[in-house]
Amino acid sequence: MELSTIGLADFVRNATILFLKGIDMVPEAMRNSGLFRTETVAQNTGNTKEYSEIDLESYARKKGQGEQSQRAKVQQGYTKVSHLKRIAMEIGITYEMRTQNKYTDVVARLTNLGTMAARRMELDLTHRFSFGTAASYVDMDSDTVDLTMGDGLALFHVAHTVRGSGVTYRNRLAGNAAFSKSSLEGMEKLIVEQTINQFGEKMTMPFDVLFSSDDPNTVNTIMTELNSTASTTVQLNQGVVNVNGGKYRHVILPLLATDKNGAVDNSKATYWGLASTMFSSAYLGVHEAPRMKSPSEGNNGEEFSTDDWNFGVRAGYFICIVSGIWVKFSSGDAAP
Repeated sequence: MELSTIGLADFVRNATILFLKGIDMVPEAMRNSGLFRTETVAQNTGNTKEYSEIDLESYARKKGQGEQSQRAKVQQGYTKVSHLKRIAMEIGITYEMRTQNKYTDVVARLTNLGTMAARRMELDLTHRFSFGTAASYVDMDSDTVDLTMGDGLALFHVAHTVRGSGVTYRNRLAGNAAFSKSSLEGMEKLIVEQTINQFGEKMTMPFDVLFSSDDPNTVNTIMTELNSTASTTVQLNQGVVNVNGGKYRHVILPLLATDKNGAVDNSKATYWGLASTMFSSAYLGVHEAPRMKSPSEGNNGEEFSTDDWNFGVRAGYFICIVSGIWVKFSSGDAAP
């Protein structure tokens, strides 16, 4: 694949291949986790999108002989409006790179361009959890990002409300214990006792994902607990079955323990939690999939004074989480 050619059509074709290769290199742990529901948002449908939830009461009622049956109650849950975010980045390929066979430099630039939009989308998705104990955070562009649920509270909170009842629920583990066999049981107890619908009725919800940062101690402890063939707390454990073996799919989120700029933030290293992908109310609406903007004959993609060819990446998306009922969390730092 020769990139030193001056021919624009050949260069752009090869540039597109490298751009797509760059996208394929991005590990999209959060996007592919099932924690977010991904949908395509059509063009010309506005720059806001509304997400909501709805519940039907759980139990049928007595019907007397000859009497009309009761109508089931339907409760509209909270609604959350998400705003379109568009991102971009550009690079230049110099005349000298194109004509003097600086193949390695050209490949690196175009491949890196391909990763930029996908990585930013992954960072923004993950930061919904990284900053999930707060109502908002300021991102790398100095924009304030609203992190509240439909009830006006942070994603991870001790007193979430519902629309059809005065009952509240918590989805943050009391004591915020680090991951262990006992804290996992504590989280499962939280699921049993604090998972309700809009009427305040107990819900049976399958939690199938255990998520964490990539902190080695946390990851290894989780893997030991989930993958051991016997009880992890018994010395002579022949014939003893590990009740947690295969119960959850462990999703490692490499960008969970990061700050607004994507730099390491060790204060988040012990974050972990459980989630139900079936009942997730977290959404990624892709309005403009990552794409490359290329120079072409007759456009201003070539700088007149420098002979540089400019390539850019563009993407647009909505991110929204309506409620926190489907996810339980611990910061793992023993915070009160």
